[in-house]
Amino acid sequence: MRAFNTYVRPILEYATLVWSPVLKQDIYKLEGVQKEFTKRLSDMSYLHYEARLKALSSTSLEQRRIRNDLITCYKYLNNE
Repeated sequence: MRAFNTYVRPILEYATLVWSPVLKQDIYKLEGVQKEFTKRLSDMSYLHYEARLKALSSTSLEQRRIRNDLITCYKYLNNE
């Protein structure tokens, strides 16, 4: 998971403030990358995606985008 967080996730999250997927098909494609990666980890293939994320202490890419959007809005509103 450390390799994914270091090398793959920054690519998937690049410029999400400018380009944030709105269409469900785009969200599913991005989320599918992390979903497939976590499925291939040892002893994780039998779990559902949400359970794998919880076991790995991680969050979905969609949740991370929403969180980053909220942080950016907060910074704009407070002139930071």
